[in-house]
Amino acid sequence: MSGEGGWVPPPYPYDRLDDLRPQAEAHDGGAVDLSIGTPCDPPPPAVVAALSTSGAERGYPPSIGSQRFRRAAVDWMGRRFGVDVPLAATAACVGTKELVVGLPAVLRLRTPSKDTVLYPAISYPSYEMGAVLAGCRAVAYADLAAVDPGDADRALCLWVNSPGNPAGQLDDLPAAAAWGRAHGVPVLSDECYAEFTWDGLPHTILEGGLDGVLAVHSLSKRSNLAGVRAGFYAGDPALVQYLMEVRKHAGLMPPGPVQAAAATALEDDVHVDEQRERYLQRLQFLAGVLTDAGIPTTIPRGGFYLWPEAPDGDAWALTGLLAAKGGALVSPGEFYGQSGAGHVRIAVVQPLERLELVARRLSS
Repeated sequence: MSGEGGWVPPPYPYDRLDDLRPQAEAHDGGAVDLSIGTPCDPPPPAVVAALSTSGAERGYPPSIGSQRFRRAAVDWMGRRFGVDVPLAATAACVGTKELVVGLPAVLRLRTPSKDTVLYPAISYPSYEMGAVLAGCRAVAYADLAAVDPGDADRALCLWVNSPGNPAGQLDDLPAAAAWGRAHGVPVLSDECYAEFTWDGLPHTILEGGLDGVLAVHSLSKRSNLAGVRAGFYAGDPALVQYLMEVRKHAGLMPPGPVQAAAATALEDDVHVDEQRERYLQRLQFLAGVLTDAGIPTTIPRGGFYLWPEAPDGDAWALTGLLAAKGGALVSPGEFYGQSGAGHVRIAVVQPLERLELVARRLSS
């Protein structure tokens, strides 16, 4: 029960697809769930083995991350982006969703005079929800140059997400960092899809220096470890140190075996290259299937989501059609902001044979 006038949580977006699931399940072979970006491919065997052989389950794990986990993260950033990040400016988190949602509340403790969270107009809903749960103003932006000066003055932080979920865009990270430094606003860069950059090389906001910026990285996507809940953040040393200390007091710590598995995953790039090939093949295949079915679809610049526009602008109608005719569950774009209401998001997380099943249904 909520108290009089208390906040009532809105329906969780993906629960709103429950009415369509029976239509998709009615197909021979059942529903092909492309609504949530849940990895379905296996993580490396060595990573799974590390969960049961680390011996780290006996004692309390370090909240900031073990020396090996943090070193693996630092070395990976060096290999992937060519950046040299100090170990002291890198720390672990319990998957990145809890960090994304929890950051505004912690930042408001640090700077109580600020009360506004700026986030992309088309984006993962947790940026907005983190602001709401912190009692902050959630203000969406489509263009940094058009941010109201009053909102910039009140900004507690600015979120960027590149490659973006759901639309797969690549943001101008140097421009975002420069905007943040010019306005004295920390820039929080969610880079969990960086390994799946299709247009050029992957980038991090840390390439332009650590001052005033924080990069957030997850192992859920790159290593198919969403169920393990492991991630890390790195950047401005003063901000990282503040977050480390608050999170110690809050008891936020990835389990010891998880930290061992995460380090093993970050130390290996081969399995990520293999996963890249899987996702690119699926993106290309399903984009062609949808285009042939009269739903023009292009490959994103990054990420593993297709973002086609509903032919008549009615995303819920297209969502219903794909469930009824193709047996596929997808997400209407309004889940990611009203600016996305004319699109659907399709996560190509299922194996190719399941996508082929959707193709046969749509073509019949």
